[in-house]
Amino acid sequence: MHLFEFNPEVDFKLLLAAFLSPLVLYVVQIFFGRKLPRQGDWLLTSGLFFTASVTVFMAIKALRAAYAGEEFQWQSVEHGQAFHWLFTGDVAQNIVAGILYDGLGAGMMAVVGVVSFCVHLFSIGYMHGDRRYHIFFANISLFTFAMLGLVLADNFLFLFIFWEIMGLMSYLLIGHFSQDPTHPRIRQATAAGTKAFLTTRVGDVCLLLGLIIFYQHFGTLRITELWELSQELVAAEGGWPTWMTVGGLFIFGGTVGKSAQFPLHIWLPDAMEGPTGVSCMIHAATMVAAGVFLLGRAYPLLSPEVLVVVAIVGSFTALFAATIGTTVNDIKGVLAYSTISQLGFMVAAVGLGGVTAGMFHMVTHGFFKGCLFLCAGSVILGCHHQQDMRYMGGLWKYMPVTFVCMLIATLAISGIPLFSGFYSKDMILLAGMEKAVGGSSLVAIVATVMLAVAALLTAFYMFRLIFMTFFGEYRGHEAPEAHGHDEHGEAHAHLPHESPKTVTIALGILATFALFGGHLWLTTPTPTGALGMDHDARPWFAQLNSVERMYEGVLPVPDHHLQTEHEAAPVAAYLSHLTPSISGHDAHTAHNLAFGTSLLVAGLGVFLAWCLYMWRREIPARIVAALGGFYRTVANKYYIDEAVKKTVIAGSMVLSRILTWIDAHIVDGLVNLVGRGGMRTGEVSGWADLRIVDGAVNGVAAVTQVFGAIARLFQTGRVQQYVTFAVAGGLLAAAWLILNP
Repeated sequence: MHLFEFNPEVDFKLLLAAFLSPLVLYVVQIFFGRKLPRQGDWLLTSGLFFTASVTVFMAIKALRAAYAGEEFQWQSVEHGQAFHWLFTGDVAQNIVAGILYDGLGAGMMAVVGVVSFCVHLFSIGYMHGDRRYHIFFANISLFTFAMLGLVLADNFLFLFIFWEIMGLMSYLLIGHFSQDPTHPRIRQATAAGTKAFLTTRVGDVCLLLGLIIFYQHFGTLRITELWELSQELVAAEGGWPTWMTVGGLFIFGGTVGKSAQFPLHIWLPDAMEGPTGVSCMIHAATMVAAGVFLLGRAYPLLSPEVLVVVAIVGSFTALFAATIGTTVNDIKGVLAYSTISQLGFMVAAVGLGGVTAGMFHMVTHGFFKGCLFLCAGSVILGCHHQQDMRYMGGLWKYMPVTFVCMLIATLAISGIPLFSGFYSKDMILLAGMEKAVGGSSLVAIVATVMLAVAALLTAFYMFRLIFMTFFGEYRGHEAPEAHGHDEHGEAHAHLPHESPKTVTIALGILATFALFGGHLWLTTPTPTGALGMDHDARPWFAQLNSVERMYEGVLPVPDHHLQTEHEAAPVAAYLSHLTPSISGHDAHTAHNLAFGTSLLVAGLGVFLAWCLYMWRREIPARIVAALGGFYRTVANKYYIDEAVKKTVIAGSMVLSRILTWIDAHIVDGLVNLVGRGGMRTGEVSGWADLRIVDGAVNGVAAVTQVFGAIARLFQTGRVQQYVTFAVAGGLLAAAWLILNP
């Protein structure tokens, strides 16, 4: 067997070892980490290197299968390797957990493994000296385990379990500094962790309700079974039942919460209070990617009506967050809103029918956004924990490695050709163009326009970050605290410096993936057109995606030979919903539009950033003054947080006060009334028992005692007394007889 051919007997064990390794290391770190050399950081980093190596190796096998045109989907349940849960007698109630490993899982696992390893390596230098150093490494290891489990789950119930573990770990990691009593930002970290936990719970409840709806109708939560059953149901009924639309909307609600889509996006910017390594994990490899991954797994269950909602929410979020990103001065804040915007691209792609494009962008985004966050952390570390870009500048001279890596990742996210983000973002625009041109869909047209504008703003605010941070003169001495000391006791007046090797090595790894992560497209066996991006050329990721392959007939479609012509029509309608057809001329037009738009918006965004922040640096201040209130509205995030505080939070507080009053005065009042009634009844019962029952008993006893006392006068036991009573009685009787003859 070829080295890169999938061998179930060997590779299943290898995959299981890579999956369980972070969990085992978490347990070891929790109990023994503090006592290990270097508090165990080397142990967990080595374990994640093993996981990353295995996931990349397995992804290469998936690539080989794609190039060979072979199906790549492996389900452990079909091979007798599964965990059975909840039995009734000898019959399992469809709660069977196994591993579903396909192209989509292979790509996502590689992202999780590589980014998680780089975060561990980065954190050795970045978190040095932290009071809870060993706990931090334990938590990010469990975070990685949860995401790996979510990717491998073949059952939505177990996907949901790992989904919730990630929610818990995000709460603990965002609030990591809140556990340190000496840290100056305890309050902010605590509030951010709580906000993330509560906001994402809204989406989690929606997801759970959606899964309950599908389980109620299909009796299973296994992913591939749901694909088949939904296909058969739509074919049988000739359309999508209303309950599937409702269930699909609830499932999408889970994505809205986890992937920070409008209006549940508010938790993600605040998550920056956590350590930068945590931000990287949340934004690139785990937390937010889980929501998009869920859409990929659930895509065949989503009706056309649901996809319209998905497209609208995703495209609006992409543009909405991009506008805010142009006004943010905190370097991590820019990347936070960038993440929200890029997630909008992925979600919109799924809604527009380009599920492969959305999943492909999820993979490339994981690499370049992971690199960007770690580079931001390196900048913060080198600038003595300064995060405001207005007090940076000229850092390329002091931090050349960080500069090169961040520039590569910025070129990727901006959609510059030959960098990974260009290919995936162009695919998303192509999906919108195809639907807009081929079907003249108003939703597709509006969504594609919003995505194009968002792409332009992305290039603009990312190069704004580059120019403000790395070019010009260093402005650190202008910071208000420049001559003071930060929370680590370091003087801000010091010049920036390059980060430790553990940090720069991690940056270099992710920058490499950010550069070449999309180039596998170019090696597709039959690429044609500009940069190998012709409509007819199938990208490697499309070949890897088992969902995409399902649409091509991998999963069984009802046999058309056994159906009438009328019965076969719904099947064709179902498949056309999943893979909308488009004529060759329209496809060529859509491709040219997408390719030209990609180049135009990327180039224009970079050019505008150069004009405003390199050539004429006085213009931004004039623009701010001219825009006035509008700029302040955007800079204040459209006052969404304030609106939430005055509506949802204030309403919740009012409701809680009402419920508290009801509990104190009505519920507790009824309980206390019943208690007082019981006491009064007890008092009456006690009086009756004491005065009547006990009185009667005591009265009988008293009468008996009186009669006993009288009887004792005559019953003395003395013979002489008895003789006296007898003689006296006889005399009295004789006298009575004499006197009464």
